Amino acid sequence: MDWPFFFELAINGALSGLMYSLVALGIVLIYKSSSVPNLAQGALAMLGAYVVLALFETMKLPIWAALAAGMVVMFGIGMGIERVALRRLAGRPLIMILMMTLALDIFVRASALVAWGGTNRVLPLPISADPLFIGPVLVNRSYVAGGVIALSLFGFFVLFFRTRMGIVLRAISDDYTASWSVGISVERGVALSWAMSAVVATLAGALWGSIQGVDQSLSLLLLMGITVAVLGGLDSIGGAILAGLLLGMFQSVASGYLDPIVGGGSRELVVAGTLVFTILVRPHGLFGREDIQRI
Repeated sequence: MDWPFFFELAINGALSGLMYSLVALGIVLIYKSSSVPNLAQGALAMLGAYVVLALFETMKLPIWAALAAGMVVMFGIGMGIERVALRRLAGRPLIMILMMTLALDIFVRASALVAWGGTNRVLPLPISADPLFIGPVLVNRSYVAGGVIALSLFGFFVLFFRTRMGIVLRAISDDYTASWSVGISVERGVALSWAMSAVVATLAGALWGSIQGVDQSLSLLLLMGITVAVLGGLDSIGGAILAGLLLGMFQSVASGYLDPIVGGGSRELVVAGTLVFTILVRPHGLFGREDIQRI
């Protein structure tokens, strides 16, 4: 067996999985604080990348300043989404809120296409394209940067959900009515979760945009994010990180060995199979809370 090749696939896959976890973290943040599955997270990642690129090209900001400014802009957009689109649906059936997030996904993708067109554009983050050598193993430096950012955010959000505001968000997720009854501003808490999710989406979109370019295809990160979030548990931040590692590694190794045999497509098959298998066998994920409802 070609062990250097295997380890190269596994390491790069695990690191790319951590970058998928950035998308999943945004989904988990909203679900953990409002129990809403967000189907617009991929579109928010795409929009965040476009905003950073626009600030870099139009305002001539240094790329890191453009990234920081883009995160601030997306924080405001996340707050605005909750205020304009979702606050009116408070207390409505979950399916209506879910359809609203799907409508947001379609609206954001269409708006980005009108505003910026469909041409692939490079987002020049200052990350070297030269591979990092670990013995005979080549590691993508962009994946390393994404992995470090994902792990840093994991640590931050673990600490955040132990603060007073984090506990408030968890209480809102458990019971809107009870939270209202004790004086918690449910609307403000849900808006904050959307804002934080939009910031995380901006980081994910910028990192993936620096690797594959910025275009409509970035919105397809939703599939990877949803799969990682469901596998790890929709309300588990740690689960999103571990699930990203596992899925990325398995996807990379499987495609590295199967694609030459079957002619390609095994990466998507692994993702779809993982999502279906998880929902059928363990719908609350590896670390999610299992809620049993009796009818």
